Amino acid sequence: MAEEEVLMAKMTRREFREAMDAGKIKAAIVPVGSNEQHLEHLPMEFDMAAATHMAVEAAKRLYPQVVVTIPMVIGISEHHMEHKGTLSAKPGSWLSVLFDAVESLVRHGIKNILILNGHGGNETPMYGALRQWQLYFRASDPIVNVHFHSYWNLSRETAEQHCTGRVPGHALDYETSMALAMFPERVRQDALQDQKDQEPLKGTAEKGRIFIEAAVSKTVEYAQGMIDGKFSGIEPQVFSHEMAPKIAW
Repeated sequence: MAEEEVLMAKMTRREFREAMDAGKIKAAIVPVGSNEQHLEHLPMEFDMAAATHMAVEAAKRLYPQVVVTIPMVIGISEHHMEHKGTLSAKPGSWLSVLFDAVESLVRHGIKNILILNGHGGNETPMYGALRQWQLYFRASDPIVNVHFHSYWNLSRETAEQHCTGRVPGHALDYETSMALAMFPERVRQDALQDQKDQEPLKGTAEKGRIFIEAAVSKTVEYAQGMIDGKFSGIEPQVFSHEMAPKIAW
């Protein structure tokens, strides 16, 4: 196995089994995103790519305690279907596949699972289901700990100090800055200059590195907190994104 490999999909079954048997793996991060339009200048993979990037970088800092699963590439994106190329899952089917992935991890013995989100459309359905999932898993194993957070909410305070627009926005300053830092070769500079909306032009790689570092470091802190038992409670029942509980650091 490659040194400090954190991607489960890159491991063989023996490598994963031996790491589990040795008690090395304490948590898993499941990145979830989308395949949808991101204006004219960013690739449609952005949400998935960003969530996976944060997850992998966080797991590297926590090696060997944390592994990263394959991402949920398609998200709940009906609101973007007017733009050709967007792929959208129905909330029920999306939640079903994600639940099955989480349950697979639990059955393999991973007790702490952080679903790390990169797409706003996934939030409300997940917040509505999360408490039920937690109660379901705790009924058979009281120490199973499943949580869901969007990476920008974990690091919102830092992001809002440096972003000129909304966080996360949609392919605007925040996401454009991160794209310029993560994969500048995928940002279509000609389209970026020609768009009617000028906010993306405020994005810079320098700001993107600040946003990424904040998201990664807070993901590290949250995952370690789950392992240490700091974040282990059952979420209160919520009925909308606005009612979702705030993180107490």
